Amino acid sequence: MSAKNLLAAVWERLKGWEGFLLLILIGVFSINVLVAPNYLTLTNQINLFTLFIERVLVAITMAFLIINGEIDLSAPSIMGLTACVAAFLFNRGMDMGTALLISVGVGVACGLFNAFWIAVVGLNSLVVTLATLIAYRGFARVFLEDRSISKFPEWFNTIGQKSTVGPFPLALVLFFAFFVVAIVILHFSGFGRKVFVIGNSKSVARFSGVGVPRVKILLYLASALMATLAGLLLAARFGTVRGDIASGYELDIITMVLLGGVSIFGGSGTLYGVFLSILIILNIRNGMRLASLSGHFQTGVVGVLLILSVLGPNMVDQVRSTLNRRRLRRAQALQASAQPGGG
Repeated sequence: MSAKNLLAAVWERLKGWEGFLLLILIGVFSINVLVAPNYLTLTNQINLFTLFIERVLVAITMAFLIINGEIDLSAPSIMGLTACVAAFLFNRGMDMGTALLISVGVGVACGLFNAFWIAVVGLNSLVVTLATLIAYRGFARVFLEDRSISKFPEWFNTIGQKSTVGPFPLALVLFFAFFVVAIVILHFSGFGRKVFVIGNSKSVARFSGVGVPRVKILLYLASALMATLAGLLLAARFGTVRGDIASGYELDIITMVLLGGVSIFGGSGTLYGVFLSILIILNIRNGMRLASLSGHFQTGVVGVLLILSVLGPNMVDQVRSTLNRRRLRRAQALQASAQPGGG
């Protein structure tokens, strides 16, 4: 792609929802800088990401699923279940490395279970993953009940609590690596095109020779693996695991995706918009924390953002469609008046 075409593509995006998100982000940055002069320091920005990095990781695979016309409400429960399995096995005397491998196997089993009912049987993903959200959370509590388990090996705690690459923790490095890979897969590969085609119309995808069940199975497997990784990183960062770990993360994760312009109905959206949305939500939460606003108030604000994330892109699309129709009518009128005998 030439530089001219690249600039044209960027400008086209900035005229849409992503440009609106960029303006919001600039506004949030400006307000936070006024509230806290040390807000833009590298340490604060790293901490800002670190506090929510597990949810941000899961938002990557959630974007794929929602663009595909599906959803995975159970992802935070898989985070909690796999963390609880690893902690339970370690507490029973198992080597931590072996416990982590078994917890990954549990995560894979959860993803395949979701995929079977959705991709093979054909049940609604909202219903299935709502049910498994409750079930997986229940299993997590069975393992630990009301106990908390800590005193993990030092190497495990170091993964979540200390910097590994310069000032950056491992989870943040993994996020940027996975995000770049995800952009390539979704926007520049054949698999990504299949994700969009299925999200637009399953029947059209089938007639086009796309293996719809296979794509969905791979997406739910990827979602479960990312949730497992996020759950284990969360356990390492906290240094302790309880049965309710990662509870309530669904709101932030889904809002990050939908506010980024991904359609809840599937078939449209970009990871560029999701990244801007992630920055907006993290910076809004950080700003509210600096202003000493309660966690309940922060959750309420994120809930409002979730509503706006559904309404906003649709309103922008309607405005753009209206403007395009007016331009078309104006061009047709000018063309008619320019013809012999016209006007």
